[in-house]
Amino acid sequence: MQTVDGGLREQHKAKRRARILDATRELLREGPESVLTTERIAERAEVAAATVYNLIGPREKIWEALAAGFMDELERRLAVSAPGDPREVVRSTVRLFVEDPVVSRRMVRGWEESGLVLHRGPLTWLRRAMAEAQAQGVLRADVRTEALAAVVGASCVGALHQWVAALIDDDRFLARALFALDVALAAAAADAHRDRLLTPLLTRGTATA
Repeated sequence: MQTVDGGLREQHKAKRRARILDATRELLREGPESVLTTERIAERAEVAAATVYNLIGPREKIWEALAAGFMDELERRLAVSAPGDPREVVRSTVRLFVEDPVVSRRMVRGWEESGLVLHRGPLTWLRRAMAEAQAQGVLRADVRTEALAAVVGASCVGALHQWVAALIDDDRFLARALFALDVALAAAAADAHRDRLLTPLLTRGTATA
């Protein structure tokens, strides 16, 4: 059983950790290409440099913590929007990154494991949404919805990295992510829903190019 003192210590740690991450975001927004150091973060967060290292870790862990923050916010948004709609999962994910482009681009570029950035939040919600679509008879019963969600997630990560590299703009980022989802849904559609799920592909413009 946790003591009152122990609980207060954990609360103080959580507040200092949040302050450190807020300071990191502020520094990134102020100087998108500036060098991010533990000392600068500590000074902005008004903590010791050792506190940054102890509560979060070296730079790689800072990027990881920022990515986790993105996913926490995404889960909050999806919980109050349309969690059963896979298109809303994709839209909300893209919207989250483009709303804070400086921080998200630096995080993706700096984090060696950025290929995992969508692994927790979007994939979890996509799996649920696709499993629900299968239960409702929209997707064929023989389809492995977890594998289908993984393919869409991989495509979205690819689109994210293209956007981070400024190879595509915000609109094409969203269009390519949705295109990957629509292809997957059309390929797995049950007969009664195939025409409806094919429609987005047949009416799509050139935004995915």
